[in-house]
Amino acid sequence: MTTTLPTPPPATHEVTNQPPPLAPYDASADPALMEGLHREGAGWAEEDIRRLGRKAGSAEAQLWAEQANTHTPELRTHDRYGNRIDEVEFHPSWHSLLHTAVSEGGAGATWADDRPGAHVQRFAGALVWGHTEAGHGCPLAMTYAVVPALRHQPDLAAVYEPLLTSRVYDPGLRIPTTKRGLLAGMGMTEKQGGSDVRTNTTTATPTAEDGVYVLRGHKWFTSAPMCDVFLVLAQAPGGLSCFLVPRILPDGTRNTFRIQRLKDKLGNRSNASSEPEFDNTVAWRVGPEGRGVKTIIEMVNSTRLDCVVGSAALMRKTLVEAGHHVLHRSAFGARLIDQPLMRNVIADLAIESEAATTLALRLAGAADRAIRGDAAEHAFRRIATAIGKYWVTKRGPGFAAEALECLGGNGYVEESGMPRHYREAPLLSIWEGSGNVNALDVLRALGKEPQTAQALLDELATSTGGNKHLDAAVTAIGTDLAGLNLSDPAGIQLRARALVERMALALQGSLLVRHAPAAVADAFCATRLGGEGGFAYGTLPPSADVGAVIERAALDAQRATS
Repeated sequence: MTTTLPTPPPATHEVTNQPPPLAPYDASADPALMEGLHREGAGWAEEDIRRLGRKAGSAEAQLWAEQANTHTPELRTHDRYGNRIDEVEFHPSWHSLLHTAVSEGGAGATWADDRPGAHVQRFAGALVWGHTEAGHGCPLAMTYAVVPALRHQPDLAAVYEPLLTSRVYDPGLRIPTTKRGLLAGMGMTEKQGGSDVRTNTTTATPTAEDGVYVLRGHKWFTSAPMCDVFLVLAQAPGGLSCFLVPRILPDGTRNTFRIQRLKDKLGNRSNASSEPEFDNTVAWRVGPEGRGVKTIIEMVNSTRLDCVVGSAALMRKTLVEAGHHVLHRSAFGARLIDQPLMRNVIADLAIESEAATTLALRLAGAADRAIRGDAAEHAFRRIATAIGKYWVTKRGPGFAAEALECLGGNGYVEESGMPRHYREAPLLSIWEGSGNVNALDVLRALGKEPQTAQALLDELATSTGGNKHLDAAVTAIGTDLAGLNLSDPAGIQLRARALVERMALALQGSLLVRHAPAAVADAFCATRLGGEGGFAYGTLPPSADVGAVIERAALDAQRATS
């Protein structure tokens, strides 16, 4: 007789020594952010920023971010009947992210808010909402930045500005004036020139109607092609000029905006970046002929600050992820956060993150006050934004790599989210001018607007006596600026990166000496200015108060989820 034995249950194992899910958490639980918000004149917005921070760290918003990057945009050149439509389809999570961001004032709404600090509020919101994902920040930044550029043509601004400053996200291509809110993009670069936009070959031919032209040409990088209107550079009879190009014309017909393809990018996967072709495309001139760069540079300067803020947000996000991991993961008999070498790494990352956040908010404050007519802040903003864009965005990739490494092999797995952040980081250094372009822009400011040098030195002077390493660095920068030979462009360009790097580090050190705890400021100045640290993160000297720095970073889970 055969006896049938019961099948044993499947073998399995108990999951231990893995951190719990981070979400929900509070993306605004950052002392450097909150202190900067008050210091730069937007303390009245604290409740809103905290509410947005909790929303950003919610499980729902974090899922939106993951889905928007997993289900990437798809180009639909034609409809089922063969009609050319040139539309891009996005996952619903993309729309959820944009709906929240626009309703919270993350696009152009700030320009309709007269309160001092309104622009600081907008950038502080970007610092916390940036804990979701970066791709949808592109149309938000461009919509914010288009408003001051469009004001060069008051008749067009009167029509479009109320819609660009709306808090209503109204997707879909329709006649712009029939919508409740608009998003804007820009088309500057072409394949033959990139940042050298004066080599653009797209032509603009005047029509019989004053101020109206038709464009013909091809753009190489035009992100967020689902936007309603675009500022575009083209060669008019009077030279390179700026034009407003709507996707849908006032009579309801589609303007010619043939999307040849979407870029297959390293990161920023949720955001569609396209190559549009113009062929008898109707456009309205913005500003005078031949002044296209001067007109659109307002837009570029604003979006450069968004890049600084985006990098600072990405640093804080990856620091929070790394901090959460090491707080809950043990190895060799102790939690990672309690092991001296890991504490050094986390503290060093926390210092870098606070320096980036503090500088980003200082630049936001300068922008807010410059917009309101402060000449000194305008001069400071002019040079410091280019300095910040160069340095903070360039620090991002290395920072993301180190934060990823804190998770070990877990950090190299897609589902951790860290690879997405790592791929995102280099883009912020490339967009709106790569490192060389921004270093050259600093030189341009020094040569054409000498008051910018004095504005920077005045800012640095406010921290005199606060730290010996900083004092020495500021003195050296003053000497460099006094001896700058602007008549030797080749020689000065050769040294441009080194000069801008020293400016950036001194500026960050000055801000930390004035506004951060001594543990943070002293360690920053000793390592970044005094030569006491190594090349890699985690090389803080024995004099650094690592415990105080980690406590300042507020990485513990209870504070994050409270």
